[in-house]
Amino acid sequence: MTATLDFWFDFASTYSYPACLRARSVAARDNVKLRYRPFLLGPGFKAQGWDTSPFNIYEAKGRYMWRDLERLCADLGLTFRQPEIFPQNSLLASRVAIAGDGEDWQEEFCRAVFHAQFGQGRRIDDPDVIDEILSRLGQPSSDIRAYAQTDAVKARLKAQTQEAGRQGIFGAPTFVTADGELFWGNDRLEAALRWAARKGK
Repeated sequence: MTATLDFWFDFASTYSYPACLRARSVAARDNVKLRYRPFLLGPGFKAQGWDTSPFNIYEAKGRYMWRDLERLCADLGLTFRQPEIFPQNSLLASRVAIAGDGEDWQEEFCRAVFHAQFGQGRRIDDPDVIDEILSRLGQPSSDIRAYAQTDAVKARLKAQTQEAGRQGIFGAPTFVTADGELFWGNDRLEAALRWAARKGK
């Protein structure tokens, strides 16, 4: 039986970019199936009294993060361009990703959204950018985006965000194994996969 690992992320999360772009190959090596679980960090931040990313609140930490991300992407061979607006509004992209649950295009959509934002510096709250990504994946962009705005999809994203809170998830990327072990951060991906693979045997 193939082990599974839940990959929780917010599209606005900087370190979720390298995690998403490298997760597929690393998971395949360990024979672990990833489940993509987009959620919104904003409600959790607001609960802590923050109205923006902690990387904006703590300037020294923010400066370090951008340089660290630049180095990390260079090591991984990923393009990097700091977006002019940070954090970006990830609501539309998250709803579209939720609409893609169970669809073959969901993973590639997630990868493309992260690359558009942190690899090209584009606005992921722009419907034209989302439509372009979907069309490039051979998907009916207008139909999918319309479905993503339905009450059913909105409710699923809200429920998934609440579920993240119940699981104790406080940041992104976070990886949760089938037996409930939580691993936070891009640098914990390998450890999470090893744990999932070992428990899945």
